[in-house]
Amino acid sequence: MTSHTINPAQPSTALSHLSTGSWVLDATTSSVEIKHKSMWGLATIKAAFTKLSGEGEIRPGGSAHGTLTIEAASIRSKQAKLDTHLRSADFFDVERYPTFTFTATGVVADGAGTAKVTGHLTVLGTTRPLAFTARATAAGPGDVTLSGEVAIDRNDFGMGWNKAGMIKGLTTVTLTTRFTLR
Repeated sequence: MTSHTINPAQPSTALSHLSTGSWVLDATTSSVEIKHKSMWGLATIKAAFTKLSGEGEIRPGGSAHGTLTIEAASIRSKQAKLDTHLRSADFFDVERYPTFTFTATGVVADGAGTAKVTGHLTVLGTTRPLAFTARATAAGPGDVTLSGEVAIDRNDFGMGWNKAGMIKGLTTVTLTTRFTLR
């Protein structure tokens, strides 16, 4: 798995400047989107998950941890037939695995407006380590947005359907998660 940082236009802040305590995901202003090459690399499939939940805690000193849960059946690509296929056992198998979860075991600010995020991603009942860099932006001490992008190999999670070799490369996951202090 590979990753890189997204640089939003908002000013950045170190997590150590935020209030300690419990935080909750604002699902209305957060997003998780995926894109993947298909049709032998000729087309890019794009979709977003519309139902997210999460929570976290910032400790004294600025380190943090938390959980992001995504309802697999909430995937929307603007193509009904594709959405049905993505929800099937060929891909997200939403009947058996209704959610997938990223558990951040560590979110550590680097002092430059970014944070190293480490944890575990669970998809289709398989858990793998995941690390990426997120850009931290804040509107105040009780509001922070973490944005990042990570490339994931869907085969790592047993998602091997690939009729006639039409699916190429890694899946890019783009996260914009806004948390507010409880």
